[in-house]
Amino acid sequence: MTDASLFAEKLIAAPSVTPATGEVFDILEAMLSPLGFEVHRFVRGEAPDGPVENLFAIRRGPEGSKHFAFAGHVDVVPPGDGWTSAPFAPERRGELLYGRGAVDMKGAIAAMVAAVAEVPRDAGTISFIVTGDEEGPAVYGTRALIDFMREHGHRPDLCLVGEPTSVHRLGDMMKIGRRGSVNIWLEVEGTQGHVAYPHNADNPIPKLVAILAELEALVLDEGTEWFQPSNLEITDLDVGNPAHNVIPAKATARISIRFNDRHTGASLSEKVGAIAAKHGGTALPIISGEPFLTPPGEFSQMIADAVEAETGLVPEASTSGGTSDARFLRAVCPVIEFGLCNATMHKRDEAVALADLDALGRIYARIAAAALGKR
Repeated sequence: MTDASLFAEKLIAAPSVTPATGEVFDILEAMLSPLGFEVHRFVRGEAPDGPVENLFAIRRGPEGSKHFAFAGHVDVVPPGDGWTSAPFAPERRGELLYGRGAVDMKGAIAAMVAAVAEVPRDAGTISFIVTGDEEGPAVYGTRALIDFMREHGHRPDLCLVGEPTSVHRLGDMMKIGRRGSVNIWLEVEGTQGHVAYPHNADNPIPKLVAILAELEALVLDEGTEWFQPSNLEITDLDVGNPAHNVIPAKATARISIRFNDRHTGASLSEKVGAIAAKHGGTALPIISGEPFLTPPGEFSQMIADAVEAETGLVPEASTSGGTSDARFLRAVCPVIEFGLCNATMHKRDEAVALADLDALGRIYARIAAAALGKR
């Protein structure tokens, strides 16, 4: 098999902090074109959430054959300071390859490329759905790619997202679903005044505290067969008041809810809005994604079989963790996430085991062949 680590080094060497553009896509296109892929690149969106570059590549199989898609992103979070080596100068030290994006998720993209090189062209249709904005607002990323696919009649039968899902060892976990996410900004207006004359003012803080106390006391659910309980967290609280003797004119807070399939973003937004209104406040929700589940079945078994064949492990089917672009792709076809160990993602000295990169490439090749009916 083609050395996935060489592909990973090339991708890591291209700085691609969200939103990624240009060089990193040039490199990926140069990898895919010789393998017979038609590569389509386009830019969508305007500031502040755009512009965003995206790539859709397809290698068509025989008429009527199945279509399997690999999906992911080449953008990365800012590296920060304190790295042992330069974050965008990939470096092999011992059995590890260091660099920003090594596990999240340029390493997986590299393994995908290595995998498709091993899958015969007549096995079926394979595509790559790759965005330059998954780590950021994600407004003009995978959603724009889905629009492009619909416009051109590209509908995969199955899709694998290469997010780093493994925990302790490569192959110990795959994600068959994710919880939804909604952030809600709370605001209470008051009337500014002197603290010694409260009758001439209207303090918004006690009202906001009452809102937060009621929200904090909520038990949203006890979890389901595949999902952990939904949780509501207070993530910000501010009155912007530099003076000790002034009743402020406004108090604000923000909450974040990660929720399972007993709820929708709209139902939770309505619940929080009603509580805020009861105490004289307002609520502005922004829904990042709805929960989804790809029930265990033929697709998850393909992945489990491929992982076990290469690692000896049977991956746990989980819905834990944050959100990913699978929340958009699930509207197109069944989608499951499987990838590298996530211990160093978004950290300084992000690193991937070289052996894991090669093993992941072999796993992806097995999954693609099985999905296309050629195992």
